[in-house]
Amino acid sequence: MTATLAPTFPSRTQEILDALASSGQLKLLQTIEGPMDATVRLRGRGEVVCLCSNNYLGLANHPEVVEAGIAGLRQYGAGTASVRFICGTFDCHERLESRIAEFYGVEAAYTFTSCWNANEAIFPTLCEGGDMIVSDELNHASIIDGIRLAASIKKGLLRCVYRHGDLAALRERLSAARANPEVTGTIWVVTDGVFSMEGDIADLPGIRMLCDEFGALLVVDDSHGTGVMGQTGRGTHEHWGLAATRIDYFTGTLGKALGGAAGGYIAGSRAAIDLIMQRGRPTLFSNALPCSVACSAEKAIEVLMREPQRVAKLRDNVTYARAAIAAAGFSVLKSPTAICPIIVHDTAKAIRMSRQLLDLGVFVIGFGFPVVPEGHARLRVQISAAHERAHLDALVAALGKLER
Repeated sequence: MTATLAPTFPSRTQEILDALASSGQLKLLQTIEGPMDATVRLRGRGEVVCLCSNNYLGLANHPEVVEAGIAGLRQYGAGTASVRFICGTFDCHERLESRIAEFYGVEAAYTFTSCWNANEAIFPTLCEGGDMIVSDELNHASIIDGIRLAASIKKGLLRCVYRHGDLAALRERLSAARANPEVTGTIWVVTDGVFSMEGDIADLPGIRMLCDEFGALLVVDDSHGTGVMGQTGRGTHEHWGLAATRIDYFTGTLGKALGGAAGGYIAGSRAAIDLIMQRGRPTLFSNALPCSVACSAEKAIEVLMREPQRVAKLRDNVTYARAAIAAAGFSVLKSPTAICPIIVHDTAKAIRMSRQLLDLGVFVIGFGFPVVPEGHARLRVQISAAHERAHLDALVAALGKLER
């Protein structure tokens, strides 16, 4: 009797790719031949309206931000060529981290090459066995992987999730954690400020009250809220009227509203940042943030702090776009954020609709599994302060021509 051989890696991989192609779920990369802005030049397409970028404040192509990056490249060279604790800490890193701490109104901040790295650093470094991490079920993949990593290397570290945005479910988890004899250390609650696929926001006042009641620390990843939410763009906590000191630790990105280049950070107490510097594996074993990016990101924060009207324009654009999309007959998940998901359920349909929009000169991406759960595919429209009404009207006109 001949044994059945398992498929080899090449054949298995090709089967997966062929299945994605035949079902209409294969993702195609679009190549931009110029700067990120309200419109972009796509290879083979020409100029299209860009409504899928995280360039929320229009700072990715801001002249001062670009010039700061060029000046940083000239002054510091192309790379740091080292991790921070060896010879990879430059004075531009110190200036950027001081600016981030000033922006939030906290004691200290520390940068990484991405927010993914920041979320991989915070829990494995700060948590210990006997701690419990309680996470919203729709938190970003980097939070999920950071928690998984922490649990794999810290023996006795416990973790659980609570139903998305459900304070009653969070209370149940916290109550159970306090009653659990295995929980002998700190309880950590972690949530996105703005959820990237839903576009909704965490109820930070309610979560903070529960953290206070059960003696838990609160970590907020506000990558999609920083520069977007609140009167001055400080983030989701400002939207809710919470002082930054009511959030124990922030993680965030420099790759969205704050210039859009790359990089991430942790912000909070000086002691925690010092421990991250000493023990955080993503900073001990990975090169420092490129100096050109540090310089451009610092300038982007400076522009945001002196020009809060950018946040006001973004807020006006969001209000206009959400009302116009609804008037065109599409259902958008309600939220004050710049992320406007149009739910279409089927992944192949979402991808097909996004291609139709691109044919009409509007660049919007369709998201399906595994980025979102099966049956929850969507077109994710993202609004920027760089958009004018004509750009938003072009979106609505194109939506009206779609085959549904």
